[in-house]
Parts: sequence; C-alpha cells; structure tokens
Amino acid sequence: MALAWIITTAFYVLASLGAQGHMPPRIWLFLGSIVAISLGLHVAVRTYAPNSSQVLLPIATLLNGIGYVEIARWNPSHASYQAVWFLLSAVAVVVTLKLVRHVRDLDRYRYLTLTAAIGLMLLPLVPHLGRDINGARLWVIVGPISFQPIEIAKILLAFFFASYFAANRELLSTPTQRIGGKLIVPPRTLFPILAAWGFSIAILGAENDIGFAMLLFALFISLLWVSTGLKTYVLLGFVLFASGAYVAYELFHQVQSRIGFWLDPWSPAHWAISSQLGLGWFSLAAGGVTGTGLGIGQSGNIPFITSDMIFAAVGEELGFVGIILVLCLFVAFVGEGFRIAQRAHSDFVRLAAVGLSAIMGFQTFFIMAGVLRILPFTGITLPFMAYGGSSLVANYIVVAILLRISDENATELRGGEVVAVQFT
Repeated sequence: MALAWIITTAFYVLASLGAQGHMPPRIWLFLGSIVAISLGLHVAVRTYAPNSSQVLLPIATLLNGIGYVEIARWNPSHASYQAVWFLLSAVAVVVTLKLVRHVRDLDRYRYLTLTAAIGLMLLPLVPHLGRDINGARLWVIVGPISFQPIEIAKILLAFFFASYFAANRELLSTPTQRIGGKLIVPPRTLFPILAAWGFSIAILGAENDIGFAMLLFALFISLLWVSTGLKTYVLLGFVLFASGAYVAYELFHQVQSRIGFWLDPWSPAHWAISSQLGLGWFSLAAGGVTGTGLGIGQSGNIPFITSDMIFAAVGEELGFVGIILVLCLFVAFVGEGFRIAQRAHSDFVRLAAVGLSAIMGFQTFFIMAGVLRILPFTGITLPFMAYGGSSLVANYIVVAILLRISDENATELRGGEVVAVQFT
C-alpha cells in the first residue's frame, strides 16, 4: 500500500511539473487524503476480514491513483468529484464487509438478486427518471445525483448465475434426455437461465448499451463453462453470439454505427463519431515506448478523455511501458481473484468469485480492445481508472466481496487444520 502511495504521489508531482512547471499547490492535502482513506480501508479490512488477501486492495489503490492523476491532469474539476467518490467507495467497502459476513448466505436469495438486478436495469427506461446520454440510456438522475444502475446490477447477476449454476451443475453437465438417438441436457434445465440472460440482454438492447450486453454475455458463457466443463457450451456461446450480433445489427442503429466506424473509422461519414478513436490512436502513437512524460502529452482534444479514452491518455504520457504496467496490474488482480475462487469451499462461493473476477477482466479487455480497434468500441469504463462514481463504487464492492471470500477461505482452512490436529 505504501508503494501505491509513493507511485501515485510521484506521478501527481511529475504531471504538475510537466504541465505547469511547478509543484502542485496542495500536494500535502492530496497525499494526506489518499493515505488517510486507504489506511482507513486497511484498518477496516484488518478488523472485519483479517485473514483476507493482502494483494487486491493495494492493486486497486494504485490503479485508482494512476487514473486520478490523469483525471486531474485533463479535467481538474472532475478530479475533486472523483476524490469524493473514492471516499464513498471506501465507505461502501466497509459497509459490505460489515453486512456480508458469509458470502455463501447470499445463495439463499437467488431469485431476489435476479429481481433486484432486473429492476435496476429497468430504471433508466422509466420516463423522467432515466436519461439518454451519448446514444445510450444508462443513466438515472435524481435531483443533483446521477448514477448507472447497471454497475450494481452486473454484480447481482453474477450472484444469480453462480447460484443457479451451482444448484444445477450436475443436471447441466449430464445429458439425460434422448432426442434423435443422442443424449442432450434437458432443455427445462437451461430454460430459466437462458430466459434470465435473454431478458437482461433485451433490456440492454432497449437502452442501446452494447458494452454491458457483451459483458453479461461473456459472464454467462464463462460461468456456464466453468461450472460444467463442457466445450459444447462454448460452441453454443459462439452460435448465440453470432445470431445475437446479427439481430442487434439489423434492429439497432447504434450497433450499425459502431460497427461501421470500427470497420472504416476514417470515412467522412463516420468521422463525427470515430474522431474520438482516431485522436486516441494519434496519442498512443505519440507516446511510443516510454511516453511523452506526465504532464507533457497533447491528448486534451480527445472527447471524453477522462472516461471512455483514459487508456489512450495513459498510453501517450506513460507509453507502452505504462500500458504494460497497467495491464499487469489488472492481470494480477484477476489472477488473485481466480486464486481466491480455487480455494473456496462451496460451488456457489467458487463461482461467485470466478464471476466477479471475470467481470473485471472482461470489462478491462473490452475497453482496451475497443481503443486499440481489436473489437468495436463500446465505451464502458476502465475499472478503477476512468472517471465515474457508479463504476468506482461498484468496483470497490467487488473488491470487498472478494476480500470476504478470501477471509472465509483462510478461516475455514485453519478451522479444518485445528479439527484434524485434535482428531489425531
């Protein structure tokens, strides 16, 4: 954690020196704030989950810090809001650790979590409550507060998928119904989960949210494959994806436009939208291997530089080396999440940890691949780094749940060792 403080503060100072030629005017306030909040988080974790992983929180803090430096560099007014959201995220971690004492207890509320997730996804479609921003109806605005309900809904859907797959793992893995001389998995076993997934995708389609539709699809197929081990489901996933992509392309204009400027971003017909990507590529090219240096980049003309395109800002000022640093931090985070999942003592908890880790990994991959034109650009946020309060709070809730699972793993393991010693 101390290393995260040092790196973040050094980057903050260098960005100010590069952009303005002098030290930040409130450097001690900045340093004191991040140290106080993250120390408070550390104390809370040691109090409520003393045997949990010691890796996740420092990684999240460092990613958050690097993102904050870029936000402060390009949009100082947003930086103050992001600092407030960091504080609220820390509160969310503490509340989650205090309320969720045993993750396995959440298995009892399978359909309640599904109902809550669907309700949250439907909120932006409510007249006078939801708001259409940049072609996607994802926002709910209540007075001065705006947030994206899908950020919490994706966590609830991960719990629902984990619960359903854990309860029906044997049925999903064992073909027992004969059709045309072949044994297949009973369709009635797949119907509820396919209906829940399909309804969620339909809602996201109505909201023109391509990014989260892809994210939920990847989560669904990943947990289905992990819980059963059948490659047939992977093939089924490709078929569903291809058919769903074709239908979405035919029905939704936003899908057509995004695929259009993905295939031909330099066309004058697409440049009004794809200029965001084009300018981002120029910034990445300017960064080269080692970057222009913090505070010296010229990415300020990129639309939504601190949210959709913060990856390009990092690539310009920190270069390929900085991109590899960020990528390694995300890989370490997801890898630690999978390690926690491997040590879980129940199918539900194991799949929940896999699902939450997969959400972080796929979300990171989709936005990075979109910026680099490997996939169509979706505009979902880069976890921990991009500007946005809803995303930041949801990401830290994921951290809290993974910490709770790792603490349960260690506690149950030690309890088993004690029992074994007493028996011997």
